[in-house]
Amino acid sequence: MKVILLGELRGKGGEGDIVEVAQGYAENYLFPQKIAQPATPGNIKQLEERRHNIEKREEKRIADANATKAKLDDQTIVIDAKVGENNQLFGAVTAAQIADAIKAQLGVEVDRKRIATGGAIKTAGAHVVDVNFYREIGSKVTVMVGTPAEEEPAEEPEAAEAEQAEAAEAPAEESAE
Repeated sequence: MKVILLGELRGKGGEGDIVEVAQGYAENYLFPQKIAQPATPGNIKQLEERRHNIEKREEKRIADANATKAKLDDQTIVIDAKVGENNQLFGAVTAAQIADAIKAQLGVEVDRKRIATGGAIKTAGAHVVDVNFYREIGSKVTVMVGTPAEEEPAEEPEAAEAEQAEAAEAPAEESAE
């Protein structure tokens, strides 16, 4: 069955495209969700009249996607998580947490559904995730998952105390001589 898409449908096309889909898919999902309409001669004629407006919206979406891509290309975000043995996380890092971290650290709003992690991240370290903005426009972001920064410096004060103790012992030895 041929339908006219009223919005972007991943894997099929964008607004104004005429695509072939299964009749059941069209009648049970696309039409009730107002994602598509039947490709009747009357609807195709209306589409031709709206084509100019659709092209303007398409250009704006592509420009916005390219601007967002420029902000996120090859960026690194840090997500703090508790790490157990063998670099396994207590829990997992999800696409929603990555979207929140991107917004907080880079100031860019990203829909969690547009982040492809290949499943939840369950190990510490660096992970590269794909962020899709519009059609084939996307970016790769490195996600560093690890322990919170507050826990890492715990070893440094002990080393500083040991150095201070050694420094205190050295003058005591010199004065004894």
